[in-house]
Amino acid sequence: MAEAAQWWPNLTLLGACLVVAGLGWLVVRRPVGSRAGWTVVACAVLCQLPGLVSAPITSTDAYRYVWDGRVQLSGSSPYSHVPLDDALARLRDPLLFPGLSAEDRSGVAGPPRVPHDPATVAALSADDPRTLINRPRVPTIYPPVAQAYFTVVAFFTPWSAGTFGLQVAGAALAVALTGLLVVELRRRGRDPRWALLWGWSPIVALEAGNAAHVDVLAALLIVAAVVLAARRRPVWAGVLLGAAASVKLLPLLLLPAFIAIRRRDLRTPLAAVATFAGSYLPHVLAAGTLVIGFLPGYLTQEGFSDGSSRSAILALVLPPEARQLAAGLLAVGLALLAIHRHGREPIAVTCCWLYGAALLVTTPTYPWYGLPLIALAVLAGRFEWLAVPVAAYLAYASFGHDVRQGLIHLTAAVIVVIAITVRHRPILGSRLTNGSRRANTDPRVSSYRTGNLR
Repeated sequence: MAEAAQWWPNLTLLGACLVVAGLGWLVVRRPVGSRAGWTVVACAVLCQLPGLVSAPITSTDAYRYVWDGRVQLSGSSPYSHVPLDDALARLRDPLLFPGLSAEDRSGVAGPPRVPHDPATVAALSADDPRTLINRPRVPTIYPPVAQAYFTVVAFFTPWSAGTFGLQVAGAALAVALTGLLVVELRRRGRDPRWALLWGWSPIVALEAGNAAHVDVLAALLIVAAVVLAARRRPVWAGVLLGAAASVKLLPLLLLPAFIAIRRRDLRTPLAAVATFAGSYLPHVLAAGTLVIGFLPGYLTQEGFSDGSSRSAILALVLPPEARQLAAGLLAVGLALLAIHRHGREPIAVTCCWLYGAALLVTTPTYPWYGLPLIALAVLAGRFEWLAVPVAAYLAYASFGHDVRQGLIHLTAAVIVVIAITVRHRPILGSRLTNGSRRANTDPRVSSYRTGNLR
């Protein structure tokens, strides 16, 4: 009975996503008006409001965001101190620390050191009932641009408001991205109302306005980078992509999509790497080697270091040690394919399948990692990839049931493969038909080139 109860919220979310998809199909069948796109944006505002009236539901990450911002405003570094550190006792308040006042002593002091042993890491990163902040005995995991975002929001948010400032900021970012998608879809000659698949998405409402996950900021920066790359602003595209990677590390996976080997143009990836590395410089000066935070421990705890609890699809057929090798080979293959496809398809399409395929290969535990994929799927018009973040929630409800998780992710992969096959079947048929004809070798005829069939 308890297991069934855990499924109902996720099944409700699945049903809501299907309703939004059906509503989108009905909406775009009607003639588009001059204000249709901005009606989508206005409705996106309404979609975010319900999440603001309650505390975060899907995770406690927002409490860590609040703390990190507060620590930086105090002049300290969240890479050099853990939340339970008595040196920061003055920053405690009853909302974040219901069981530990500023006068109490936790017994935790000194710079944080993350062990390498999995069992020790698990014990050290356990929650503490005295605080709502997750993993209060380890340093932060979030990169510098995310930290800057937390600091700005903390500056404008009183302590008594708790996570509300971050929730408002997350909702505002989601609405801003809806507007960007409306503008860009219209510029590309597509129906701007398709932006509702992002702006009205129950997943976006849950993870932006309610849970305040920083992934929504990463999604906005990624889409902006793709837009600027398509408009031939390679350096600025790289700056935004590097900033996105300095919010959450996953956007680094998109670097191959911006590598133009044939044109010998590496400005975008170089600018991205420079921005990412440069964002760490002030923190390196302040915290030294502690700037890596809890990242090594996180990779160990989440199974990325040995493949023990990742790659749920590969886990259906491979043991952990082979699974890790297979995931690495697939990652390299996807990167090479993205480099090869540069210039042969819109960069939004490349980024969409590259990001989505990476999620299918690694199957991270937390479903909100799929927020950027939703935005990329809308921008690229590859709506089949929306199945991946939806499946992640069903897998999230199946935590501890490895086979069930693998089958859920596999179902999403099958949906994507079927959609891609159906989309490319007319092109394949055209190539086969043209291939059966005698080739035109007249040098005066320049229109017969295989490249024109793409």
